[in-house]
Amino acid sequence: MPASPAGDFPGLPRSAVLALWLQAERPAPGVVVRCVQGDDEPHTVTGLPGFGEIDAGLKDLVEAWTAGTREVVALQPAAGDPAGVPAAATTAATTAGECVAVTTAAGSWVAVPQVTTFGSALEPGHLVQWQVLAVPPWSTAVAGALGSLADAERELRTSLVTATEALDAIDVARWRDDAADAIEAVRTSSTESWPVPPLDGRRARVLQLATRLLAIVDLATDDDGGAVNLWQVDQRSTALREVERTARHALAAATYARVP
Repeated sequence: MPASPAGDFPGLPRSAVLALWLQAERPAPGVVVRCVQGDDEPHTVTGLPGFGEIDAGLKDLVEAWTAGTREVVALQPAAGDPAGVPAAATTAATTAGECVAVTTAAGSWVAVPQVTTFGSALEPGHLVQWQVLAVPPWSTAVAGALGSLADAERELRTSLVTATEALDAIDVARWRDDAADAIEAVRTSSTESWPVPPLDGRRARVLQLATRLLAIVDLATDDDGGAVNLWQVDQRSTALREVERTARHALAAATYARVP
């Protein structure tokens, strides 16, 4: 899973926060920048049309991509699963684990956050540079890869059972001192604390469940826990890979919008 912006666990990827704000009606650029950056250092942007070789700021990107009709989605690709990312941006987006795809009257682009971590584990810092790449129209490929939001919600419900069973099977709270707090954070996380514009009911449910599932997968795949043989390890890993794929696709589906 891509690194989350500074904030409450489990949080949303930076690309998802940015995509949701780009869909908002007349968002204040300064508000968007603060919400996307969190505790990061100021974000920079390379390749934004009109800036040539000069780096732009995140505010410049927001102003350019919130004027007029637009189509926006945050995609969460992984190795072997481009999740609808256009070929020209697949390598960069897969390395980052996330990206924002945008289409406006001027063309189509993908913005990929390249994150550099510095500092200590107790006081981490992040430098973020968004790389903007021109791409062909992406709507059809994304729709085919992700499906509808209603489909995503149904698949998430099934995946939740699989993920919960995997977590229970390894009794993670018993053998990891930090796991009890992490599990409680997963169970009590809420979109109300996220730095995003107001969300309708279904989108909020899908985003919350998808991020919870990704957090559960992280906990359940950290090591082998209570598995007693290699067959158990392999079976659980196979199931959790599918859960992780479903959650990534659902998170992306919940960030898609066409703004008239």
